[in-house]
Amino acid sequence: MSIQTIGVIGAGQMGNGIAHVMSQAGYDVVMSDVSQDALNRAMETIRKNMSRQVSRGKMAEAEMEAALGRIKTTLDLADIGASDLVIEAATEREAVKQAIFEDLQPHLKPDTILTSNTSSISITRLASRTDRPEKFMGFHFMNPVPVMQLVELIRGIATDEPTYKACLGVVERIGKTASSAEDFPAFIVNRILVPMINEAVYVLYEGVGNVKSIDEAMKLGANHPMGPLELADFIGLDTCLAIMNVLHDGLADTKYRPCPLLTKYVEAGWLGRKTKRGFYDYRGEEPVPTR
Repeated sequence: MSIQTIGVIGAGQMGNGIAHVMSQAGYDVVMSDVSQDALNRAMETIRKNMSRQVSRGKMAEAEMEAALGRIKTTLDLADIGASDLVIEAATEREAVKQAIFEDLQPHLKPDTILTSNTSSISITRLASRTDRPEKFMGFHFMNPVPVMQLVELIRGIATDEPTYKACLGVVERIGKTASSAEDFPAFIVNRILVPMINEAVYVLYEGVGNVKSIDEAMKLGANHPMGPLELADFIGLDTCLAIMNVLHDGLADTKYRPCPLLTKYVEAGWLGRKTKRGFYDYRGEEPVPTR
């Protein structure tokens, strides 16, 4: 399968990062969203991030302009259908993802590969709602996409070998490393990472330590580049909670029970950096712990 054009559904943090690395690698990209403002912000973010690469000598100015020229944006999901590979990067809600694939289906080429950037939802289940489960797989980038080197490739029960090989070729062309994962809740990275974050929230909830002491303990005691609560704010507390719920529901093990304090923060709308408040308050010049 020769992949030349890539459709990216969703212009948020993950979607614009995916469009960035794909265009930089020479692919023609069509990025869609339901909001023109989101598309405008995405293009501004991509230009800003590429400009940073230019300033650091990692990219020439001409390469940046060429890459930006390879990205087209659209509000019409049908425009994505002509792509060789589609990467869905919408919100982490299964009903939303299923609706997107159903709306897209009439506009697809017969050989288009469908993928999802989901961080935890069953690939087999998503694939079963399409007309091409053998050409469907998980294509999970890490955040921030231009910086992080890993991509998880997740086969559903029906994914065929040519589809896997085609996606592996894309990962190699964009200069990243693929990790193959089986289709079980949260795959590899989030199966390990998010329960660790949830446990850090339990440590906070039970009063074992405050936000600052927990994050400093893990940074200095375990050599983590970022504390677990700071990382949760970066990921988004709603995303962390969604992944814990997928683990808890999918594996029926009490060790994956979401911490009530995590649920409370999400109920308050304190979702981390994107809402300016989470385990830290980001409304001032410096982040301030909220507990």
